[in-house]
Parts: sequence; structure tokens; C-alpha cells
Amino acid sequence: MLTRHTRRLNAQLTDTQADYALSSEEAQTSPGESLNTDLQRAMDDANVSRSRLARTVGVTSKTVERWVTDPTRAPHPRTREDVAQALGVSADVLWPRAIRSTVKTGHDREIVASYPYRNACSTSVWARLIDGASKSITFAGYTNYFVWQEHPRLGERLAAKASAGCTVRFLVGDPESDVTRRREEIEDVPLTVSTRIRITLDALRKIEDSGIEARYSDGHIALSVFTFDDEMLVTPHLSSLLGHESPMLHLRRLADDGLYDRFASHVAALWSTGRPVTSQ
Repeated sequence: MLTRHTRRLNAQLTDTQADYALSSEEAQTSPGESLNTDLQRAMDDANVSRSRLARTVGVTSKTVERWVTDPTRAPHPRTREDVAQALGVSADVLWPRAIRSTVKTGHDREIVASYPYRNACSTSVWARLIDGASKSITFAGYTNYFVWQEHPRLGERLAAKASAGCTVRFLVGDPESDVTRRREEIEDVPLTVSTRIRITLDALRKIEDSGIEARYSDGHIALSVFTFDDEMLVTPHLSSLLGHESPMLHLRRLADDGLYDRFASHVAALWSTGRPVTSQ
């Protein structure tokens, strides 16, 4: 039986041949073929070719080709983790069907992935969730500042979602509130909380006729929740740390009154008592 080291060595020795064969196969892939778009997007974002990924994880280029062109095909768990590490994305995102087939008995089955820091989650995960949602999207971060910085043309993309019938909502902190001022004293950074909120408000004003809704709330200063249909990203804020320094959970709704529903009900309660954001 070949060891992982031997497989990697063999893959490296056939590098040139693999690149040639793979380029021919990619050219023959028709636009209508079914693809593992999550895997392909992660590879594109990481600027990693199929042949390079094959060399990194110790498989043949043909094997990677099968992973991409057949969404039902997934590698063994250890190889899945090697691929995820190489691409900087959770294996649960790359092969959700394989993960769902893993039997879990508790509420933790709704946990798709966990991250020690919010910025440890690849922007490709956020992009997939934003672009894949068709029913509802909610940004319930206190400032939501970072989403405008990390996702190109986000305003246009969200406006298109809203015009297609998707409910898009923003729950933001009030830049003039005492809660915001106290948070600014705790953080003590040049880019203040109120400034970050106003950047979001300015971005929303530019698409105010798109049907996107926005409300103020002071009740989520310590907990950010972002929902995309039946998936969710949750960040509990720690002490004086900024949002990107706090941990994050990726959840997928699988049952009533599970983790997803508990956080979703929290956001719904805040939205129901929120104050409308008006143009200034």
C-alpha cells in the first residue's frame, strides 16, 4: 500500500504530464456539466489549480478532476481535511453532502464549521452564502462594516437579490446611542464604531430604492448573526476584541428549535422592536 508521502512524490514526478492532461480535460468540460461549484470557487479564490491541489494533497490530477466535475464524489475524511487546509476553507463547505451523511445525534449536527476568529473563514464561504440565498438574507452585525470592504459590488448584488424577491435586511447599531459611545470607549480605535455604522448607512442609501430594509437596534452589540436562507454565521463578541478577532460558527438549519432557530428568534425579536433607518 502506498504511503501518503509516496503518493505525493509520484504526483510531483508526473507534474508536467498531469498539467498537460488536465488542461485537455478542462477544455473538454462543457458549460452544462454538473460541477462541485463550492470546490471550484475555493480553488479559484486560493489561486490553486487542479494539478497543484493534486500535488499538495498527494493524489492524481485525475482524482481532483473527478471531485470537481462530480458533486456526489468526495474524498476520504483525512483527504478532505488536507484539501480544506490547502484552500483555507472548511471541508464541510466543500463537500456538504458528505458531511450531512455523517450521523450526529445531538443539536451539534447543525454546526457546519467553527472558526477561532471570524476572519479565519474564507471570503469564498461568505460569497457562496450571499450569492446562493434566494429567500432571505439578514445582516445583523452591529456595524456590518466589513461586508462592504470584503465583497466587491455587494450593493448591486443585494439589490438584484431584493428585486428578484429575496428579503434583504440590515440590523445596525444607532451611531448616536449611548451603547455605541460606550463601545467606542472600550475599543479605543481610530476607526470608531459610529464611523463604521455610517459607512454601512451610506452604502444602504445608495441602494435605498431597491427594497432592502434597515433598522436600528442596540440589542446585538455583543452578538452578530448573519442568515442566508437556512444557513447562518454567528459571532459572539469577546470582551474588548473587534468583531474579526472573535470566534464564529457556521450553522445549517436541520430541525425545529435547534441552534439555528434559537439565534434566528433572537434576531427576529430585535427586528420587531427595531427603529426604522431613515435617509439623512
